[in-house]
Amino acid sequence: MPLHTISEVYGEAGLRERLLLEIAELPDSERLVEALELAAELHRDDHYGREPYLNHLLRVAIRIISHYRVRDGDLVAAGLLHDSVEDHPVELAGDRPGPPTAAALAELADRFGERVAELVAAVTNPEPDPSIDRHLQYREHVAANLDRAPWARIVKLSDFTDNGVGILYATGPAMHKLATKYRPLTAVYRDLVTRADTPLADDVKQHILDQLDSADQRFEAILAGD
Repeated sequence: MPLHTISEVYGEAGLRERLLLEIAELPDSERLVEALELAAELHRDDHYGREPYLNHLLRVAIRIISHYRVRDGDLVAAGLLHDSVEDHPVELAGDRPGPPTAAALAELADRFGERVAELVAAVTNPEPDPSIDRHLQYREHVAANLDRAPWARIVKLSDFTDNGVGILYATGPAMHKLATKYRPLTAVYRDLVTRADTPLADDVKQHILDQLDSADQRFEAILAGD
């Protein structure tokens, strides 16, 4: 069953159950449950369109394990926490001194290991630069940060797939705004997914390319009147 269908039919509870089943056989399942609970706490008041934001994070993590066949606990933890530093650095950092982003990444490193913090850092957007078009800054950031971070590409590909293919679940003006932001990025992700050093099986790469095609079709349909 497609992950967005699970969301529609069974909601957050169904996605949680699916993730817990997926991670049960991983050697560090307790750490992943801790990552899930931290994500749930940080994003407890956030929404993704018409659903709890946690649903997005759950789908990103499940997709990494189930669709991409990556059974690496660090990648799964980073999938669950990939927006934590960008969206809630102060809450995550707690009483740690220093700039919120750096303090939040240090907290992740202490709790989940340096590699998880590095993966999250690689997919965390920088502060907006008012002198640069925000969409251009985002595209340049994605291309530059993931150029030499093949494992972080997996997290970002799952994130983008969820956003792109799931754009039909966005509401009102947000759908058009997201399509405008994401449409120019599919070419960037096609390049990244087809690189030899992207650690995914060939059939998984093709699956992702097919998903990017679906996302493009949806972006085009949404923006057809522009």
